[in-house]
Amino acid sequence: MSGRTVVARPGRGLRAPGLDWVLMAAVLALLVLGTLLVWSATSARDALTGGDPTTYLRKQLVNVAIGLVLMVMVMATDHRWVRILAPLAYLCSIGGLVLVLVDGATINGSRSWIQLGGMSVQPAELAKLAVVIGMALLVAERTESRSTRQVSWVDVTGMLLIAGLPALLILLQPDLGTMLVLSATVFGVIAASGAPRRWLVLLLGGAVTAAVAAVSAGLLEQYQVDRFMAFTNPDLDPRGAGYNTEQARIAVGNGGLFGQGLFHGSQTRSGFVPEQHTDFIFTVAGEELGLVGAGVLIALLAVVIWRALAIASRTDDTFGRVAAAGIACWFAFQTFQNVGMCLGIMPVTGVPLPFVSYGGSSMFAAMLAVGLLQNIHLRSTSAIPTRFLAPSRVLAGR
Repeated sequence: MSGRTVVARPGRGLRAPGLDWVLMAAVLALLVLGTLLVWSATSARDALTGGDPTTYLRKQLVNVAIGLVLMVMVMATDHRWVRILAPLAYLCSIGGLVLVLVDGATINGSRSWIQLGGMSVQPAELAKLAVVIGMALLVAERTESRSTRQVSWVDVTGMLLIAGLPALLILLQPDLGTMLVLSATVFGVIAASGAPRRWLVLLLGGAVTAAVAAVSAGLLEQYQVDRFMAFTNPDLDPRGAGYNTEQARIAVGNGGLFGQGLFHGSQTRSGFVPEQHTDFIFTVAGEELGLVGAGVLIALLAVVIWRALAIASRTDDTFGRVAAAGIACWFAFQTFQNVGMCLGIMPVTGVPLPFVSYGGSSMFAAMLAVGLLQNIHLRSTSAIPTRFLAPSRVLAGR
């Protein structure tokens, strides 16, 4: 933050410049704002709360508290242990995804949840972070042991294999929203690793070709295609994604410039927007806080993404650089997907808004990622002042 030099001394470790307080402030503001929005979205819905308007407020406060503890644990963990535990985190995520397919609960047509008593866990959310650190570890281990840090086709293939197994398990659920976010994240990680641009072009072309081939070959049912494309024409799925899109647009449009006031949104109080406390939480901000409030929410998320890229840009550690850039790509695409879905410019795929939507799994994954970002920042060996940071260097592989 202040641009102070971090000095490494033999046997003494690193003297770090302190936390990234801008990142911390943005995250805490998002947690407070998100908790209020969840409370507003659920307080008038007796079918959800059982008549207690504070039910989801208390649940979300518990999620936030656990998330903060997880963040501090990762933040305080020695950097070497983060790398040592990365394979274990990856294997645990694979185990969770397999367990979902064997004994998972099906909600909204997707078998993505594991029921643990009165709590539901979605392993796919945690798999996003596991894939990022798994790919980052592979790049670091292979390039740091060579005289040149140029990423080879073998490295790219290894990263794709690391991402491929979780991606396949997520597709089998099926969870298209998480798959889209994971794909964008994997592309960002490969770009940040320093892979040649021709590889990036080939990967992008291959992904588009595979998607077109899947639809042409009939691997997707027509109703699935209609549901995915309902944002362009709500009549394709009038009782599902089309209805969600229409109600979301109405709610956001109701807000105007300054909104109808927290806890006073007409669409929100009437319960017209489905899944409003989770996937469509942004519509609460749009209706009750208006364009200004929704803009502040987006700005806070943009600050988190900016700081992630800044942390990636100023660290000399390959693992830290690639992991931080991957987290930035994850947050950026998931935010774009969620907000775009609420505005009717992206398909309704059911992904939460980071730090804001109700849900334990998404909250825990996001807070673990913030803990890792702070861990990388605390052990950064760069002395580049913040004002000179160029996040574009990250995606160019420095």
